Amino acid sequence: MEWLFGLTGSLLIAGIAYRKNSLSGSGLLAALLVGTLLYVFGSAAWFGTLIGFFVSSTFWSKWKQHKKTSVEKTYEKTGRRDAGQVLANGGLAVLLAIGNAAWPHPVWWSAFVGVMASVNADTWATEVGALSNRQPRSIVTGKIVPRGTSGGISNLGLIASAAGGAFVGLIAWLFAAVSPGQLGATIPYRGINTLLSLILTGMIAGTIGSLIDSYLGARWQVMFRCQVCTNEVERKVHCDLPTIHTRGFVWMNNDTVNLLSSLGGGTVAIGLLSLFG
Repeated sequence: MEWLFGLTGSLLIAGIAYRKNSLSGSGLLAALLVGTLLYVFGSAAWFGTLIGFFVSSTFWSKWKQHKKTSVEKTYEKTGRRDAGQVLANGGLAVLLAIGNAAWPHPVWWSAFVGVMASVNADTWATEVGALSNRQPRSIVTGKIVPRGTSGGISNLGLIASAAGGAFVGLIAWLFAAVSPGQLGATIPYRGINTLLSLILTGMIAGTIGSLIDSYLGARWQVMFRCQVCTNEVERKVHCDLPTIHTRGFVWMNNDTVNLLSSLGGGTVAIGLLSLFG
C-alpha cells in the first residue's frame, strides 16, 4: 500500500501548490511521480524530508515576492516550478532511496540528507538573499555584482543557506525519530541519526552545496545578453526578443547546476558519515 500513501500525500501537497501557482502543470505531474516513488522506496522518513524542503522553499519563494520581481526577471526559472526543477531537486533523492531499498546501507540516507539540504539551502539563499540591503559579490572575484547575477552571494544569503541546510537536518531527524524502522540499515548507525549530527550534516553539506551552485553559476552556467535592456540573464528570451549567448556551456542551465551542486552536497554528507557514524 506504500504507493497509495505516497500518491495520496503527494497529490495533497502538490495539488495545493498547483492551486497556489507554485507548480506548473508539468511540475505537478513530476512532483506526483517523485513523491510517490520516494515514499515507496524510502517510506515516511524520506518522503517527509522531501515535503519539508518543498513546503519551506515554497514559503520563502512567496515571501515578499513583490520585492523580488525585478531580480527574478533575470532568472531562467521562477518560483513556479516546472518538471525540470522538480526532477533536478528530487530526482537524485529518488535514486538514492532506490539504492537504499536495493542495497541497504547508511551511506544512502546520509547522501539523501546532504542532497536535500543542498537544494533547500540554495533555495533559501536565493529567495532570502534577494532581500538583502547590500549588493551581492561574485563568489569568484569578490567584486560587487548586480542583484540576480549568477554566482552572486551576500552575508544574508549565506546565513539563509546555513539555516536552510540545518532545517532539513531537523526535519530528517523528526521523521527518522517517528519512523525508525523505515530507515533499514541506517538504524545500527545511530550516531548519524542524532539531532545534533543531522543538523550539522544538513548545515555543512547544505552550505557547501549552495556555494558549489554559486560557483558553477559564476563560472560555467550558460548566460545570455538581452538585446533590449542589455542585462545579462539566464533566459533565452528577454524583453520579448531572443537573447544572445555570451558565456558558459549551452548544456549547463539552471537545472543542471542544481543537480550538480546537490550531488556535491550529498558527497560532503557521505564524508561526514565517518565522523558521526
